[in-house]
Amino acid sequence: MAEVFKGRREDRRLMTGVGRYTADWDLPGQLYGVFLRADRAHALMRSVDATAARKHPGVISVITGADLANAGFKFPGTMVSYPGRGGQSVKVPQRPCLARDRVRFVGEEVALVVATSKLAAQDATELIAIDYEDLPVVAHPEDAVKAGAVQLYPDIQNNICFDYEYGNEAATDAVFAKAHHVTRLKIESQRICGNPMEPRAALVAYDAAADRYDVYTSNQGPTMFKPGLAYVSGVPPEKIRIMPLDVGGGFGLRSGSFPEHVVLMYAAKALGKPIKWVGSRFENFVTDPHGRAIVIEGELAMDQGGKFLAIRTNWLADQGAYLTAAGPLINTANGMLTLSGVYNIPVGYGRHRLMLTNTTPTGPYRGAGRPDMAYICERLVDQAALEMKIDRAEIRRRNFIPKAAFPFKNAAGAVYDSGDIEALINHALEASNWSSFEARRKQSSANGKYRGIGCATFIEPAGGGAAPKDQAAVRFEEGDKIALIAPITPHGQGHETAFPEIVARVLGVPPESITLRGLDPHHSIPLMGNGVVGSRTAMHYGSALKLAAGEVVKKGLELASRKLEAAPDDIEFKNGRYTIKGTGRSVGLFDLAREHRPDASHPLNANGEWTLSRSFPSGAHVAEVEIDPATGMVDIIQYTAVDDCGDIINHTLVEGQLHGSVLQGVGQVLGEIGYYDRSNGQFLTGTFMDYYMPRAGLVRNLQGHELNVRSPTNPLGVKGVGEAGTTGSLPTVVNAIVDALKPLGIQHIDMPCTPARVWEAIQAAQKH
Repeated sequence: MAEVFKGRREDRRLMTGVGRYTADWDLPGQLYGVFLRADRAHALMRSVDATAARKHPGVISVITGADLANAGFKFPGTMVSYPGRGGQSVKVPQRPCLARDRVRFVGEEVALVVATSKLAAQDATELIAIDYEDLPVVAHPEDAVKAGAVQLYPDIQNNICFDYEYGNEAATDAVFAKAHHVTRLKIESQRICGNPMEPRAALVAYDAAADRYDVYTSNQGPTMFKPGLAYVSGVPPEKIRIMPLDVGGGFGLRSGSFPEHVVLMYAAKALGKPIKWVGSRFENFVTDPHGRAIVIEGELAMDQGGKFLAIRTNWLADQGAYLTAAGPLINTANGMLTLSGVYNIPVGYGRHRLMLTNTTPTGPYRGAGRPDMAYICERLVDQAALEMKIDRAEIRRRNFIPKAAFPFKNAAGAVYDSGDIEALINHALEASNWSSFEARRKQSSANGKYRGIGCATFIEPAGGGAAPKDQAAVRFEEGDKIALIAPITPHGQGHETAFPEIVARVLGVPPESITLRGLDPHHSIPLMGNGVVGSRTAMHYGSALKLAAGEVVKKGLELASRKLEAAPDDIEFKNGRYTIKGTGRSVGLFDLAREHRPDASHPLNANGEWTLSRSFPSGAHVAEVEIDPATGMVDIIQYTAVDDCGDIINHTLVEGQLHGSVLQGVGQVLGEIGYYDRSNGQFLTGTFMDYYMPRAGLVRNLQGHELNVRSPTNPLGVKGVGEAGTTGSLPTVVNAIVDALKPLGIQHIDMPCTPARVWEAIQAAQKH
């Protein structure tokens, strides 16, 4: 009997080791590159002596910042083009591909050693002598904004590279001045590391005859990755081919190009050989863009009945020593879109100051600004319920946006497309047995444990992008097969399963006959698009493919009309066949396809595109925790998630995205932190011995539920679900922990809620 495999289509290939990642690729005659990186956070470079390294056996070349001085490289830009407070633009620090005169964070690229083996290159890096003059360091955003703080750049005052505001400041201030009650809270969404399973790596080859670069590297979409690489290197985009390969995790950090890519391009051309670099795990810790790193002060104004009148937030967002392309965007626009959460709050105001520090640059990490806004909003609501002595669920119900009010413009001016927030929380409370919780709390207390339950309701934007539209193609191949072409690089989303299902439903053919392919750089179809980011891919590329499939049906109707000698109006299409109405005469879609050569001119081939749109998935999550006061250990007893992600393409994929994103969010709550010594800028959590990583058993009982409202903003009616778990889990689990510690008078505890931090909070509370 044949083996039956159930799961995502791509799972078997990846789980049996057949996938090909960057490190799996080799090219004839390739050399190996290793980067020397700064070992201090802030210093002048008085001299760089690579003489001994160049003489080391096996070394072919040592490239330093001085070698690149006349290479014509540009400094990377940012995706932010909108003005900030007072009409000012974002100030973008100039980041060289290799440091020349100064280093500004531990891990900054200083030199590239190229050798005949990786080991020889590694040994030679230790022979490069650099005369550093150490400078004072600032390694936290609150330190960076203080009077007299170290200034990273003379032309960027107070280390503030962008000061952004939105909402109505005057109207908000007026409401706060007259409010019956104001709740205030300060939280920190700590710096965390993405840590994808596959380290960053690249293999670059230069073809002198074609004056073209082939770049093998993990990325989150070639149409998003290539423009940044072309801009910095000065190489025309058509002279760069991004080669398709598997991606071992992204979480946002692979959404842009890096200095290493440009330096490897330079070396490959200069030496006439392919150059391969595979980063170490420590390199990933100190050079991959970090996530979060935000301090937020929030305020919520209410009337006597607990009605929310206004909300105000003040962000200090750490950008690190330089800006990533998306870093300023996610810390301004992404947060702004959900300023008032799921609540009908008339006015609000937000101010976001983006700070420069002697740390690794920050960028998108799963959720990218949305979890942080949900965190401050939902913590404020729980704290308000405590201060106003109103039940936590009840105070939310009094302030929810009614279902009939959608589409709804929030306090920041963003328009939510659809939703039913009260139905979400009602379902979540029932599924989690919220009403009987106090009995379980008493039982835990009898066993010497603290037990708590917490809820959070949230909404987040999905979609958008830099390119104005996303394009995809449907192509017919031999053997009754169909290929889907889209400029995307899946890395866990299940595109190879979902997209064939979308097209199969339109064409009425088996999904197994359809295969998703990335762009073939050798015979590329010119397609525009954005990357696999922001919970957008199904909404945009899925819609483009659905529309392309619709075009296939229309083209097939013309062919069927001639084949059947019947008027198009007399023919219906169903289950992959064109049938003359009221008769048994029909012809199949694949029958028509076989009559033509399976090449670019096939008459059934079709393209589709979808212009930028946005949806707002929402959810209500509940977590139940138990805390051991002797150790401070937090145990998640149960996690219940009820999400609205619009119409569903594949329920298994939704479940997988929910499990993964909740676990990542819980990892941040309970342990993850990228920790710097604030006195010298040294990174102290650069190994898995020091950096907490969530494991599969961290959330043992996770129940996912769907309560969907179709989105009107795209043909599929989908909303996106990839980041719902990280957005919802931060406030949900912290609210549960605070509820557990409520008998001790503890009203807030910052993430990460490690055993040590929780134990210390318990000890301090018991002394008072």
